Amino acid sequence: MKTIYIVRHAKSSWEYDSVKDIDRPLKERGINDAHLLSKVLAKQLQKPDVFVSSSANRALHTAVIFCENFDYPLSNLQIKRQLYSFSDGYLVKTVKALDDGFNSAIIFSHDHGINTFVNKFGSKPIAHVPTCGVVGIRFDEKHWKNIRKGTTVLVEFPKHHR
Repeated sequence: MKTIYIVRHAKSSWEYDSVKDIDRPLKERGINDAHLLSKVLAKQLQKPDVFVSSSANRALHTAVIFCENFDYPLSNLQIKRQLYSFSDGYLVKTVKALDDGFNSAIIFSHDHGINTFVNKFGSKPIAHVPTCGVVGIRFDEKHWKNIRKGTTVLVEFPKHHR
């Protein structure tokens, strides 16, 4: 069995005109939501075996907060520039390339790729994954490269806990 948790980065700020998209920071609400949801999930879930993040500031900051609340070593956080994409192609490639020694993973990425991924691979239709939303999908596979349709086992959004 393999389980993937896909996290859309927390709410980011658009208030800085001169900041490139990849460098946009989290808003205070985003920071608070990331702490809220990661604390809830750290009590509910077994710690994922590996944490992987897009290199975008907003995704990386969200991942760092989750690492802190899951007590996952920051030195083990994997950062993948290719996850800074707004299609599901690189997300699929990243998941299918995971080391088979990991039975679970949590990946921090972006809007459109996540929505496409969770609907293509999960069993529950999800119209839109909001910022800091987390969707878990379990696959009855031994190898990540073989994942096809899985079972959606978790859908958590910050609004469920405010």
